[in-house]
Amino acid sequence: MNVLLIGGGGREHALAWKIAQSSLLDSLYVAPGNPGTLRHGRSAGIDPADHKALRAFLLEKRIRIVVVGPEGPLVEGMHDRIAADPKLEGITVIGPKAEGARLEGSKDFAKEFMFRHNIPTAAHRTFVKGQLQDAIEHLDRVNAPYVIKADGLAAGKGVIITNDKKEAAKALRDMLQSGKFGEAGERVVIEQHLKGVECSAFLITDGEAFKMLPAAKDYKRIGNGDSGPNTGGMGAVSPVPFADKDFMQKVHDRVAAPTVRGLKKDGIAYQGFLFMGLMNVNGEPYVIEYNVRLGDPETQAILPRLKSDLLDLFEGIATGTLSERHVDVDDRTAVTIVLASAGYPGEYEKGKAITGADQVRDAYVFHAGTRLKGDQLVTDGGRVLAVTGIGKDLDSAVASAYRAASAIEFEGCYRRDDIGKDLVKQPAQRAAAKQPTA
Repeated sequence: MNVLLIGGGGREHALAWKIAQSSLLDSLYVAPGNPGTLRHGRSAGIDPADHKALRAFLLEKRIRIVVVGPEGPLVEGMHDRIAADPKLEGITVIGPKAEGARLEGSKDFAKEFMFRHNIPTAAHRTFVKGQLQDAIEHLDRVNAPYVIKADGLAAGKGVIITNDKKEAAKALRDMLQSGKFGEAGERVVIEQHLKGVECSAFLITDGEAFKMLPAAKDYKRIGNGDSGPNTGGMGAVSPVPFADKDFMQKVHDRVAAPTVRGLKKDGIAYQGFLFMGLMNVNGEPYVIEYNVRLGDPETQAILPRLKSDLLDLFEGIATGTLSERHVDVDDRTAVTIVLASAGYPGEYEKGKAITGADQVRDAYVFHAGTRLKGDQLVTDGGRVLAVTGIGKDLDSAVASAYRAASAIEFEGCYRRDDIGKDLVKQPAQRAAAKQPTA
């Protein structure tokens, strides 16, 4: 079958790498792609936001499956437009329609969904533009730390957690009064702070059945010890020592199953991936957020552990037979380290020559913010590359990832030095974590 993959980051490179391994694949196209994805498929040469061009490409190349990597096109209705076009009948889109994408596109929608279907999550209140004073007064009724979230998509930067009430009030003013995040911040959610450790669980569904994928933990802040501002993600580990077999069974029973049932009950047709951002509070899972696609850089850690044919799972969605498919997971550990441009997540320069990426042999290198300048690979984003090491245990995976990352150089290259190392301190839990999560 012919497949079109939408996106151009590290997640999409990992998806392209995995899809290309399938015996079911005839041709893989990527739009827009990057130098890494071009090793596994061909550039579609179109702007995926241009529906006329996209439609013509789908027809010309006889695309059977469209895999949407990032959330933006889903929230904006790419699936809806394809499904509504009679000429495109028979094309399966991996990713929900706009209504289902509201689980990520609106924090308030997601919270109300969770409360409606008894899915464990933190208490919250929502305030809209014009209710700034009410929102500030609400801070007096909740305990610090204060958790403030822009309702809409804000590129991972719309969440503020602070112990300082003045800083919390300023965040509210920035969103509701000054328009810091545009439309995304015109509605704001103030949420109860949950104390625990975070991890991410993933599933794939055809709207009826679902299959769990490997869990992961990501590292969002720029600095060692989770210091500094939030980023799109600076690293990931899979499996997660504190997400053991018992915890993941609770995730399956209390979060994943009621979420899929709730979507069906609400009449929301949903097919594709679902990311469940979780807080492990004394062994109990609480949902922090939903994403309607795979995470980045978690994808670069979980797909190397997925032994199953990913395209076979997509075929299960296309034919409504996902329940008959199997998810097999490698019990080894994967550790992903992101190499970023100096200055990220603030301003950074592009066009720095990258060396060493092609020489890595004992780890996977996934491209995120790169481009070719002639024959030279150069930086073209904040997060440039993701390096994934595999090992029989966490210690060896950490060593493999850092050994490979050290071989890659570009001016201003920055990485965290503690990815996975905090979890090495939990040996008693590590054996339990090696249970397959599918």
